[in-house]
Amino acid sequence: TNLSGNIEEDQKVPLPIVPNYFIGLRSSWEVDLWGKLRNQKHAAYMRLLGTQQMRNLVVTTLVAEVSFRYYELLALDGEIDILKKNLALQDSAVRIAEVQKEVGRTTALGIQQLQAQLLRTQSLLLQAGQELTATENEMNYLLGRFPQSVPRSRDFLDQNIPQQLTAGLPEQILNRRPDVLQAESELKATKADVAAAKAAFLPSLTLSPFAGYSAFSGGLLFNPGSLVYGIIGGVTAPLLNRSAIKGNYNRSEAEKMEAYYNYNKTVLGAFREVQTTLSNMDNLKRVYTLNQQETQVLSQAITTSNDLFKAGYASYLEVITAQRNALEAEINQVETKKNLVMSLITLYRASGGGWQ
Repeated sequence: TNLSGNIEEDQKVPLPIVPNYFIGLRSSWEVDLWGKLRNQKHAAYMRLLGTQQMRNLVVTTLVAEVSFRYYELLALDGEIDILKKNLALQDSAVRIAEVQKEVGRTTALGIQQLQAQLLRTQSLLLQAGQELTATENEMNYLLGRFPQSVPRSRDFLDQNIPQQLTAGLPEQILNRRPDVLQAESELKATKADVAAAKAAFLPSLTLSPFAGYSAFSGGLLFNPGSLVYGIIGGVTAPLLNRSAIKGNYNRSEAEKMEAYYNYNKTVLGAFREVQTTLSNMDNLKRVYTLNQQETQVLSQAITTSNDLFKAGYASYLEVITAQRNALEAEINQVETKKNLVMSLITLYRASGGGWQ
């Protein structure tokens, strides 16, 4: 009975009965037998390169946006100059009509129509001025500075456009565009993820070296005889968590396919954007040539209509029509030139930019 009682009493003592004190260093190392760790490292490195390419994309986009705003300012300056010139012509037509009304060669209706056109041009001038201010503020915002005047040239229509443009060979475009390079890095990273997930099904070898002091009593812990060191090895194989590993593998495969389709879409989009921009520039050059010819003809029509109106051979409606058509043609010429320059900037961005 006493023995039985002692056993029951001993069972209440927490295990282990002999304490084990340890002070030192322990580490655990997995031997990369199947390339799992190597592939994980490669995937992380590829994603790091991808973030660098995204930074390059941001730089290229920022340069393009600032350039867009700058040439918008030049175009607005050109439109304002055109509006001011037409204001002077329209004001002169109003004064001529007032003189002709006094001698009975025109009516008050003609003067009212000319004055209405003058007022409309003045409102267009105010609108252009407000748009100019807004564009300046947008450009200063992109440059990270407070609103201020932007120094610029005043000869927008005299800006030279290269006659022949090429975006380079397809391989060169792929090697320059940051978004294509980023998509390529992500595709390589997902391939490495799949390889690492596949290697997780195989057994892994773990080494655990240790060194320090170990003793069953605290007083003997720092005794020279308590110094211990060694290495423990073990092989583990996935058994209970095999479903989780399989799920991770399936997810990695799906992400690889997603990265592949995204890369394919990015490459196709790059070539589409370049080819569309080149075609647009060719057509805009032809349109701009026609706009120049139209502006010259309508400028001559203004002079002719004014001379005929003074001599009484043309009505005020013909003068108004000639001035309105000339104003629209000149503004269209500026808009076409702006679109042409914008296309050139778009080609710069579409072909990879200048982030190098």
